[in-house]
Amino acid sequence: MTLRFFVSAWRAGVLAMLFITSSALAQEATIRKNLTERLPKLPKIDEVQKTPVPGLFEVRFGNTQILYSDANADFIIANGSLIDTRTKVDLTEARIEKLLAIDFDKLPLKDAIVITQGKGTRKLAVFADPNCGFCKRFERDLTTIKDVKIYTFLLPILGEDSVVKSRDIWCAKDAAKAWRGFMVDGVAIPKSAANCDSTVLERNLELAKKHRITGTPALVFEDGGRKPGALPAEQVEKLLAAAAKKG
Repeated sequence: MTLRFFVSAWRAGVLAMLFITSSALAQEATIRKNLTERLPKLPKIDEVQKTPVPGLFEVRFGNTQILYSDANADFIIANGSLIDTRTKVDLTEARIEKLLAIDFDKLPLKDAIVITQGKGTRKLAVFADPNCGFCKRFERDLTTIKDVKIYTFLLPILGEDSVVKSRDIWCAKDAAKAWRGFMVDGVAIPKSAANCDSTVLERNLELAKKHRITGTPALVFEDGGRKPGALPAEQVEKLLAAAAKKG
């Protein structure tokens, strides 16, 4: 084979790549234009990208909201999930989880109550309100997990009494003991001193707002994955193990 042949093949490859890129950009532009014109109430589109299904595109808006469109935006699939029938994976859910993932290493752990169980080689962050019944149930389940370091961010979202209790817990001589004693055993929380610095609660509320955490308990695993609600201990154990492997 001659040098001319290789040069021609290289040029052909480059042209093909440019054509594919140009075509993809044109398709994205068409989808953006048509959806904006036809659905004027649709929020600003953040991103358009191909899905594993030929001819079907993911349209993302509002940071984490997703709908699907054909190449001309003549048809859309909204309020539904795209599921891979071969693997039974909900691709929409997986995509949203990726968008909502939190970088564990960037969490302000100094603003959390820390409880170490066993060696504490695995990590879990929990956003919780002292007046949240599900949080109390979840805290009891957490005590059964052998190897984990738990970072609890007090998130008083259930009224003024939650603010008072969160402040008293944070300002206690041993915040971890006060938290678990109240949540698990119903031990009264010691009243905090008037000069206690409880601005951490404001920072936690801002942190929750930033990451769109609106309910408690909310769980964040060390691989960035997050789950809402009081999950059973067995499920938490599986998620901790999976997150540790990814790390």
